[in-house]
Amino acid sequence: MKKLQYLFWGLCFILSHTFAKAQVSHQLWDNLLKKHVDDKGMVDYGGIKADSLVFNTYLEILKTNHPNEKKWSKEAQMAYWINAYNAFTVKLIIDNYPLKSIKDIKKGIPFVNTVWDIKFIKIGKNTYDLNNIEHSKLRKKFNDPRIHFAINCASLSCPNLSNKAYFPENLSKQLDEAAKNFINDTSKNIIQKNKVQLSKIFSWYQGDFMQNRTLFDFLNKYSITKIDNNASIDYLDYSWNLNGK
Repeated sequence: MKKLQYLFWGLCFILSHTFAKAQVSHQLWDNLLKKHVDDKGMVDYGGIKADSLVFNTYLEILKTNHPNEKKWSKEAQMAYWINAYNAFTVKLIIDNYPLKSIKDIKKGIPFVNTVWDIKFIKIGKNTYDLNNIEHSKLRKKFNDPRIHFAINCASLSCPNLSNKAYFPENLSKQLDEAAKNFINDTSKNIIQKNKVQLSKIFSWYQGDFMQNRTLFDFLNKYSITKIDNNASIDYLDYSWNLNGK
């Protein structure tokens, strides 16, 4: 049985590599997420570690298939980098597991370098850190604030890790769903008509959400409770505790 499994995943890798110029398949990642992430975004890191053959095969697909900006669609590139950010964050946790917080992973100069500055992501000829992917490959290139709700930093106050991979063919729909889920999650944001208590993500990246509009304009696009223009704003404490089961 194990020989058949190795043969199957090896074939998946070969096929993904062969058709990489068109677009990378994220099906292996999708399978892992459905198996090891619940509807509340809690992650069974031990379970993913036990599925190391599948997980490492997917990471290898990412490493050997750098997005081709001339041949890949915008959606294919964006889905690739979102999935890469999430998958390599999971790898970082697994490589240092068990731990209580992603912030417990330290490398470099204290108080200068953070876990997000660790260069461990080898894709093609380049080596990235998580900050490179978030700020250069995603925020700067695509300028879509919904990205903030799709990438997960392995912490309780972060937007949940979706139990589905992101796919180019329905990316916008998935990003809208991620925005709705995060904004209306009362463990992340408390929204009332005249008062809002928001995740600090809306403070840290305020400019991303206020492009030719107010912050309330953006929130009201996804919020079940509509916010008055003169509502008061406060920001909730941010928990960096691990989002593990």
